[in-house]
Amino acid sequence: MKSQRTFAIIKPDAVKKNATGDILNMIHTAGFRIIGMRMLEINREQAEGFYAVHAERPFFASLCEFMSSGPIVVLALEKENAIADWRKLMGATNPANAEAGTIRKKHAANIEHNAVHGSDAEDTARFELSYFFAGYELF
Repeated sequence: MKSQRTFAIIKPDAVKKNATGDILNMIHTAGFRIIGMRMLEINREQAEGFYAVHAERPFFASLCEFMSSGPIVVLALEKENAIADWRKLMGATNPANAEAGTIRKKHAANIEHNAVHGSDAEDTARFELSYFFAGYELF
């Protein structure tokens, strides 16, 4: 299988509790190559644009408020089977259901403040990567 790219976010809750370094270490240990990384803050409108696919969901407003509440780290990751492997490393959305050894089991407080985000499919990864990175910025 050829190399695949995916997109990840270390969310405001994990950045605030200084878990960024440990999460980056978990990413490296799992064999991912970080081909793009940036720490930034996004405003409410940027969060709404990024999560527009969830606009009709009941959690949309609180998600956008949370994601614009502090610094985030956006990552472009690469490896074989990157999307599935990243989702496995993240763990279940609800950390109470996440397996031991996953990022969410270790660093997430609850289903809303769940430490990390990851693309769920190749088309989603393409959109999400392009939302935060210009193509020339990725190695």
